[in-house]
Amino acid sequence: MAEAFANRFGEGRVRAWSAGLFPVGWIAPETYAVMEEKGISLDGQWSKGLEDVDIAQMDVVVQMAGPAFDLPMPHDFSGRLIEWDIPDAFTASLECNRATRDLIEEHVRALLAEIQQTA
Repeated sequence: MAEAFANRFGEGRVRAWSAGLFPVGWIAPETYAVMEEKGISLDGQWSKGLEDVDIAQMDVVVQMAGPAFDLPMPHDFSGRLIEWDIPDAFTASLECNRATRDLIEEHVRALLAEIQQTA
């Protein structure tokens, strides 16, 4: 969700990738459904692992699970690490997915506004 929101709302000013500690390789149907409600397609996205993205080259990394997990950062990462405490809605109800989606959207919009101000 965060990848799709950031790429949509970043309007070419940012490029976002999503990856996690426990990728399953696919996106839950509930996630597709709640993002489609916002008019955002997840086509072309999948659940990726940290090894699928080049974290060391990123300016900002957001850890969605907050401090609950110790995100293994590359030794040459010189960007900014941000922690959000977002509940994992994987395989949860549509209502839970909507709440998570809205929380992620709020955080992404705020981060993009902050990035734009400091650029």
